[in-house]
Amino acid sequence: MKDQFYSYIKNLQNQITEAFEKVDGSATFIEDEWNRAEGGGGRSRIIENGSVIEKGGVNISAVHGPLPESMRSYFKVDEVDFFACGLSLVIHPKNPMAPTVHANWRYFEMYDKTGNCIDQWFGGGLDLTPYYLFEEDAQHFHRQCKKACDIHHPDFYLEFKNKCDAYFHNPHREEARGVGGLFFDYLKEDKEFTIQDRYDFTTEIGNNFLAAYLPILEKRKSMKYSAAQRTWQEIRRGRYVEFNLVHDKGTLFGLKTNGRIESILMSLPPAVQWRYDHHPEEGSEEYNLVTVLKNPKVWV
Repeated sequence: MKDQFYSYIKNLQNQITEAFEKVDGSATFIEDEWNRAEGGGGRSRIIENGSVIEKGGVNISAVHGPLPESMRSYFKVDEVDFFACGLSLVIHPKNPMAPTVHANWRYFEMYDKTGNCIDQWFGGGLDLTPYYLFEEDAQHFHRQCKKACDIHHPDFYLEFKNKCDAYFHNPHREEARGVGGLFFDYLKEDKEFTIQDRYDFTTEIGNNFLAAYLPILEKRKSMKYSAAQRTWQEIRRGRYVEFNLVHDKGTLFGLKTNGRIESILMSLPPAVQWRYDHHPEEGSEEYNLVTVLKNPKVWV
């Protein structure tokens, strides 16, 4: 299964980076291969200063070795070995009318000291973070999420949509990071689903990513915007940074397992502002966005 999934994410990385280069039209991804001293490594692809994409990364990794003590306490296990592989991406468009997007799909195995696999699961999802709210964009994104989920189970969309709303939330700000999408973790074999079923579902979501996001980016990438709207984008990016550094489990796992710091923090946007006690004017488009982020909506 780990070989099957790692082969999948290598191919998916190629498909996604090729698609984003085509949309941008000027910038290309630089590739950075790296090795982890404890075992494994990855292939990071970064794009910067494009005509459409200000900064983005589409990274894959496959790491293995003894599970660090800090993570053993998190998983509540004794000394074990692990294998983890996944694809993680974040795209920050230049135009504030175009939303940031994040996605990842990952697979994890845990072994006892004799090498027997004692646990395995899939996780992942995708979510949208707009700076100006176009409801039709959120609806399109969620329709694509639901379509992919419905192929596998009629309850998956609502279950994983609600988990996304709960997870991508800044409790210290009492607001969501964006308009959500899907979030799932610890998808294991059980009485209803085999591990191959879990693979099929996770890869369905991965295969659907470009259809969910690219039409939105194409529609918004050339819209006119003002300096004030650009400032608002940078202020909202600050909330994105806050979530990733304070709450994100993927960031925590990477840091705790001696991951490659440049790859872990590639999600951070290049231009950000933190304004003291900033509040948008009531009734403005900016105010409308924040209002929606206070209470997750049903988009489809």
